[in-house]
Amino acid sequence: MSAGLAICLVCGEPLDYFEEAREVACHICGKKETGHSVCTAGHYVCDVCHREGGVDHVMEYCSSADSKNPVEMAMAMMDDKSIFPNGPEHHTLVGAALLAAYKNAGGDLDLPRALAEMRNRSMSVPGGTCGLWGTCGAAVSAGMYWSIVSGSTPMTRGPWAETQRLTSRILARLADLGGPRCCKRTGFVALQEAAAYTAELRGIEMEMPERITCRYFHRNRECLRAGCPFFGR
Repeated sequence: MSAGLAICLVCGEPLDYFEEAREVACHICGKKETGHSVCTAGHYVCDVCHREGGVDHVMEYCSSADSKNPVEMAMAMMDDKSIFPNGPEHHTLVGAALLAAYKNAGGDLDLPRALAEMRNRSMSVPGGTCGLWGTCGAAVSAGMYWSIVSGSTPMTRGPWAETQRLTSRILARLADLGGPRCCKRTGFVALQEAAAYTAELRGIEMEMPERITCRYFHRNRECLRAGCPFFGR
């Protein structure tokens, strides 16, 4: 499988996206379903195959990490070959890094149970939600983080509102930056906003770098470069 320039994992060709779902079959596992993208050679990789190794890596890493810095942990995970330039594995990675940083910074949290819940919830968020649903998976992942630490459910009052507010803050910043999608850019924004929000509401201070410098832009064909606040100049 190719871990190259945010392109086909099978052959390395660019991806084509559809406005309407089409019937497709995963080139790896053979599963037939509807999807919104294939490469120019016709290959399709389902979300399960795309993120399987990456999610396992995220769970293993965050279970034993002792850092209070979610960006540091996120980038350490992103450096692994199981985390592709873009993909639904980031929908687990962002929230998991926040849960681990929250716990390590003094938050009251049963981390193994929280990570298991993050995995369960995030696996329901498909790739491409940013452009197809109008909500980025990184923002949703950060929302899952806050929902878990705050005990939010559809029936709570305060925690429910807090969770929506965090997600909306992240989405507002992402909208100002504009597309096309980049799971690194959106992930970094989500981590920044969630860390600041946690300090405001809980007084839990995660450690954050003075500046986030992306080291993955060369792997993203659609990188905004100077238009991205994290571009590695």
